[in-house]
Amino acid sequence: MFERLSNVLRHEKCESYLLFSEEIILGDGFRAALYFLGLAYCFIGLSAITARFFRSMENVVKHTRKVVHIDPRTKAQIIRYEKVWNYTIADITLLAFGTSFPQISLAAIDAIQNIGNLYAGGLGPATLVGSAAFDLFPIHAVCVVVPKNGELKKISDIGVWLVELFWSFWAYVWLYIILEVWTPNVVTLWEALLTVLQFGFLLIHAYAQDKRWPYLSLPLKRSERPEEWVPEEAVKPAVNEYDEYSEIVTVNEGANQNIFDSFSAPSVDRIVYEKVPGSEDVADEVKDPHVFQLWKEQFVDVVKLVSPQSRKFNTTCLWLASMFWQLLLAPWRLLFAFVPPYQIAHGWIAFIGSLIFITGMAYIVTKLTDLISCVTGINAYVIAFTALASGTSWPDLVASKIAAERQLTADSAIANITCSNSVNIYVGIGIPWLIDTAYNFIVYKEPLRIQNAEGLSFSLLVFFCTSAGCIAVLVFRRLTLGAELGGPRIWAWTTSVYFMLLWIIFVVLSSLKVSGII
Repeated sequence: MFERLSNVLRHEKCESYLLFSEEIILGDGFRAALYFLGLAYCFIGLSAITARFFRSMENVVKHTRKVVHIDPRTKAQIIRYEKVWNYTIADITLLAFGTSFPQISLAAIDAIQNIGNLYAGGLGPATLVGSAAFDLFPIHAVCVVVPKNGELKKISDIGVWLVELFWSFWAYVWLYIILEVWTPNVVTLWEALLTVLQFGFLLIHAYAQDKRWPYLSLPLKRSERPEEWVPEEAVKPAVNEYDEYSEIVTVNEGANQNIFDSFSAPSVDRIVYEKVPGSEDVADEVKDPHVFQLWKEQFVDVVKLVSPQSRKFNTTCLWLASMFWQLLLAPWRLLFAFVPPYQIAHGWIAFIGSLIFITGMAYIVTKLTDLISCVTGINAYVIAFTALASGTSWPDLVASKIAAERQLTADSAIANITCSNSVNIYVGIGIPWLIDTAYNFIVYKEPLRIQNAEGLSFSLLVFFCTSAGCIAVLVFRRLTLGAELGGPRIWAWTTSVYFMLLWIIFVVLSSLKVSGII
């Protein structure tokens, strides 16, 4: 065993570099430290752009359309404002897809770099499996302790959660069937195509459950849900000369300036009776001077190092720490200020712009992890299971934590975890494999081969075993405490530690397997 361990750690001089060829002159230890710092700084940037992404996504989802009818008796105009998005579909296609975009883009970049190669790149799939474990264990560990002492938050729509949970677990069962049962170590074109199509099946099934379609949904009733999932006292509109045009509620300064998760709120139509025909909805208009002023303010805010919350600090140490953090964030804030304000086009331009920045940062993260593996000799799969998977899943953690803090139920916090894991496989692995298998089929008439499929399959088996322990505890909490999140602090922290231990078991066993130690 010790001989295998020494072989794993033994490596040649790394000739690759990030920016300058002179980097190879530096010692491997010093280079590794620099690359790890760069990786951590990229994760901070990912968190920052994800916050902007959430704002734009919230504007997209809250968009309504005006439907005008004429009352046959009174001849009055009946204006009905209908939601464009179904919230269950938005959870999967916008929330989960957006927070999983770093992992998805990493896998896509890896596939494009390996196009024409008969062997698929291993970094993408390994990252997504590691990300699934991070989503299931550490994020649950954080969310379970977020509610205040004694506060309980439960899933109100068990039916939708069970559907999402089924497709989440089936995704990894399907991955194991491909790698070990039907075509061991090989992915064919039809297998890749079926993987992508199952994302559509997930959407249809989840929508059917949300609408309670007969024969396609579970006969489970929803618990009573509040009309507003964000407590009234948590929302305090700030005074702003542009509020009359804004489509997003401005929240309180400082720690309360989080993005409220609005995707699981019940869809309620607003009906307004209007006698005067031809009136215009001026609230939806966005004037150009207003837009450019908002965009200008984004750049002005970059140079403001004193944040509103830092003025409230009573000690010099806290004030200096806040100033240091603002300086650390300044480059990212300046870069992301180029993303247009989310008030334009109901947030779609900012939504797409944020995804472009996330993709670019994901490419930098890929290069840094390759260099870390090169200079340290650590197996690339180990890096993918640990640092890379954890870092790229940070947006998932941010989204679920905000939902657990602000929402009155646990639906959004937990649904984001299960939906993200489904998106990781059906989209994050399915599309890259579809690209490579289609190219190989057309050019070489050969399938796509998977390197180290045995190690990846072993990680899937470990994931199944540990995830069963995680779901069992969630069910146990529901039966005993009546809720999945919160509760007495001792039980909340005990659950949190248990989830973290499951994650450590997954990481250690998977790393030892792919490194050839076990």
